[in-house]
Amino acid sequence: MQDELKIDDLVVGEGKAIKRGALIKAHYRGWLDDGTEFDSSHKRGEPFQCVLSTNKVIQGWVLGLLGMKEGGKRQLWVPAYLGYGERAIGNIIPANANLNFEIELLEVMNRDD
Repeated sequence: MQDELKIDDLVVGEGKAIKRGALIKAHYRGWLDDGTEFDSSHKRGEPFQCVLSTNKVIQGWVLGLLGMKEGGKRQLWVPAYLGYGERAIGNIIPANANLNFEIELLEVMNRDD
């Protein structure tokens, strides 16, 4: 069983690179190892916006998105301990679930830009 964060750049972006604490805007899809989709910004019809810090998003996103550039598309395989760990998220994400994401980075606003 794999217990490390896996990062796969599907498209390398050309824009600014993400730094810790950046405000990002991205489209993403998230699914469990069995293929069940648990979230999608595409289905909501608008990009997800957040600050890339551990009190705002899961640790797997913070570690997995650092250095990613605007316009890029990245796939992340996030082991449970870098996701929600032993917490279940409603009826959607079971406890100790590994998470998979495909993230398309639309915009980066770093604090020092």
